[in-house]
Amino acid sequence: MNLGVRAHDINKNTLEELVQEIASKKLNAVQLALPKSFDYIGTDLGTVTPGLAGHIGRTFQKENLQIAVLGCYINTVHPDVMARRHDIERFKEYIRFARDFGCSIIGTETGTVDPSVPFTLENRKEEVLETVIESVKEMVEEAEKFGVMVGLEAALTHPVHSIETMKTVLDRIPSNNLQVIFDPVNLMKVDNYQQQEEIFTKAFEWFGDKIVIVHVKDFIVEDNDIKVVPIGKGLLNYDFVMDLVKKRKPHIHFLMEDQTEPFIDESIAYLKAKYEQA
Repeated sequence: MNLGVRAHDINKNTLEELVQEIASKKLNAVQLALPKSFDYIGTDLGTVTPGLAGHIGRTFQKENLQIAVLGCYINTVHPDVMARRHDIERFKEYIRFARDFGCSIIGTETGTVDPSVPFTLENRKEEVLETVIESVKEMVEEAEKFGVMVGLEAALTHPVHSIETMKTVLDRIPSNNLQVIFDPVNLMKVDNYQQQEEIFTKAFEWFGDKIVIVHVKDFIVEDNDIKVVPIGKGLLNYDFVMDLVKKRKPHIHFLMEDQTEPFIDESIAYLKAKYEQA
């Protein structure tokens, strides 16, 4: 099983400490969001260089750790056009230097038209999805030039929030350089979680060929809302998920998300057991 973790869920101060801690857990991959893991790396354009990328990439590679995803989570529909332009240009910068990190996937969700609130119905409007498509198309065109992939992830409060909206974007941008980061929990809401097996099956029918990464976490329903909990402590049907993924996607990277101490080792053991049983 190719199992990894979101690097900024590991509380270590230096690159070397971070790498050693992840390697000690017998993991083999990370999702790396640079500013979230390293306080000396900001979001200004021009921050990433081949030198920085090569240094970080080599440090992970020394411990046989692959940077499976470069996380560059931007707001593709930011209402401030200049802020949106900055985000897109930053994503394109990551695309240009991804190979120096030893990585081929740059990942993002799609954002929100109102960054001041957790959710707005405005994100469900057709014109907002059109803005997503416009932004992502530009990013994919850059990815095509450099031979890497844009990994698009659905999130419940964002414009791309369901398998239907994901399919729309994929249909409108028919490029092999646009792929999917599949997060089952991100597709769950109070009124559909009991149909999770049907939703996941349909996702694989519609765009299973595009899924390149699987995010793993767990959830419960609390106060009429979805709440993330440690892996194995919630309602996600991992028997079904592992069976679905293992048959179609041998050796795909499973990346733990929102899993922090003291639950990481327990989560690793749980996931490996479920994968072996599938």
